[in-house]
Amino acid sequence: MKVIFMGTPDFAVQTLKRLISSGHEVTGVVTQPDKPKGRGKALSPTPVKEVALEAGIPVFQPRRVRDSEALETLRGIEADVIVVVAFGQLIPKEILEMKKYGCINVHGSLLPKYRGAAPVQWAVIDGEKESGVTTMQMDEGLDTGDMLLKAVIPLEEKETGGSLFEKLSDAGAELLLETLDALEAGTAVPKKQGESPTAYAQMLKKDMGLIDWKKSAAEIERLVRGLNPWPSAYTHLNGRTLKIWQADVLTEDTREAPGTVTAAGKDGLYIQTGRGVLAVRELQLEGKKRMDAGAFLRGYQIEEGTRLCS
Repeated sequence: MKVIFMGTPDFAVQTLKRLISSGHEVTGVVTQPDKPKGRGKALSPTPVKEVALEAGIPVFQPRRVRDSEALETLRGIEADVIVVVAFGQLIPKEILEMKKYGCINVHGSLLPKYRGAAPVQWAVIDGEKESGVTTMQMDEGLDTGDMLLKAVIPLEEKETGGSLFEKLSDAGAELLLETLDALEAGTAVPKKQGESPTAYAQMLKKDMGLIDWKKSAAEIERLVRGLNPWPSAYTHLNGRTLKIWQADVLTEDTREAPGTVTAAGKDGLYIQTGRGVLAVRELQLEGKKRMDAGAFLRGYQIEEGTRLCS
């Protein structure tokens, strides 16, 4: 098939690479405009744009894909199908119906679960036992189109948002190729989604990582894993941000108030929560490097009874 690829972040990169190396022909790539980055605010290309340019594929970066100029540009690119992976803009009806096979989306969840911007991380935060990717025939709704194929990925006990992101990115790339082959062969069977059993997977923001110590140790530990590597879970110690990167859950409670350090030693920093104790194994104090709790506590003393701020 001739394919127009629409995508922007790292999650879309593996799918684009597999398309390029497959028997399909990527005739154009559409991605978000370059954005200023770093202290110098120099314009930085999207991860998808970098891959496309390396492969010599024409790149189009409209500010609004629904504008008439953008629509005309897309009409002028020869293609049988448009593949959309985390593009970052709503796709209008004109584009959905523009090519023979319409728009096919690769979504990082087992739809209809976790429609929205951050399905990968929310699956970890919510304690799901499995996640996966779904290809769907896009419609005008937000992640509501008919499902085509699915790939199920079990979550490991210590799965993080980052590790699941990589697994689903790889799985999505392979599933997309299977989906295109099925469409071309006429064997694809669209299936209606129905209502979603989970809340909308809202976009991640930095302040979501602030730990509420009144929550249970299990909930906080899942937050730590789900927000690793970004935006990370954190608390405050003596007015400084303390990021928590790895922790274990202890079910025994103490009589201390939530957020109180109950022990600090070579094997961890122990903090009472609303239910259970969180044993912090790896952390990072503002201005310092990431390190295991034992190494950190050899250079920074934290007394039992210290209260961490939510």
